[in-house]
Amino acid sequence: MKSYREELWFETPHRRDYVNITSRIEDALKKSGVKEGLCLVNAMHITASVFINDDEQGLIGDFDKWLERLAPHAPTEQYRHNDSGEDNGDAHLKRQVMGREVTVAVTAGKLDFGPWEQIFYGEFDGRRRKRVLVKIIGE
Repeated sequence: MKSYREELWFETPHRRDYVNITSRIEDALKKSGVKEGLCLVNAMHITASVFINDDEQGLIGDFDKWLERLAPHAPTEQYRHNDSGEDNGDAHLKRQVMGREVTVAVTAGKLDFGPWEQIFYGEFDGRRRKRVLVKIIGE
């Protein structure tokens, strides 16, 4: 069995951003040489997310609007987490909703997606460097 590990680094310009990382994951898969197996993609920060959905800008805007209604950034004093001097209590909640990681089957050397599926990095407390782990195992 082969095992491949790669880290992707991000520093988004906004507090909240959504980045389609599918092509970067496909590049990592090619480097791995795995033809049959699994690909794990994991946000290694507790204020960021990795998720799968459609790359349609209206939908991305809907996610952002919906998450901001669920856990608005302001007023920051509404979150107990922020009592410690932080201002990102909302980002932790948004990450919890959108998820930590995805696992995608690898078949014939390709990500085995359903129609329209793409992998996204969701940033909820941006403007600083963060990473995503890509771990691919298989034959």
